[in-house]
Amino acid sequence: MSDTFTRADIKGFWEEWLEVNREAERTGDWGILADSYLADATYGWMFTPDEHFMAVGREEIRRYALGTEMAGLDGWHYDYMATVLDEENAMIIGFWKQRSGIRDDDGQEIEIRGIGGSWFGIARDETDGRIRFAWQRDWFDLGSTAHTFLTIAKSGKAPEAFLQRIGQKGMDMPGHYRYADLPSTLWPPQVEQGKYITQNPLGK
Repeated sequence: MSDTFTRADIKGFWEEWLEVNREAERTGDWGILADSYLADATYGWMFTPDEHFMAVGREEIRRYALGTEMAGLDGWHYDYMATVLDEENAMIIGFWKQRSGIRDDDGQEIEIRGIGGSWFGIARDETDGRIRFAWQRDWFDLGSTAHTFLTIAKSGKAPEAFLQRIGQKGMDMPGHYRYADLPSTLWPPQVEQGKYITQNPLGK
């Protein structure tokens, strides 16, 4: 991405993103977030070294990343705890907590213990000049997530939709790929191409 942005540009865009997130949380419609992505954006994350999720294009992001992947997770929220803005490289990193909206026997909201986050690259949309996400890659603690999901499932407090969702086999779901079959790169394309390298291996 060759676009240049001021810090004010990025802060303004991020504030808009946070507000759309709040609206998605209020309404339960995460699909509205898709309009913040370029038409050809990519969005992925890793479950295991050989099971990955990848959505290519705004409409796949809407249908899969923000649709089928969020099914059964009504009431869950992903609150940004800290944000790093990088206007030089046109990147944003947001660190979030995954909270379930379900309370344990002590009245505490059940959350996934582990640091999760989203790494975004931004660009200016040639169709209307607006800033949008060109790519997004998420990370989370899979072991802690699996433990928390199982705890909720055994608690007797899990909604039926949640139980159905976690009962699905991952590779049977749309957007799930073996590493060799990924339709975009695990690392964001521009990063994989070496545009942002800051430390080469020894001897190079």
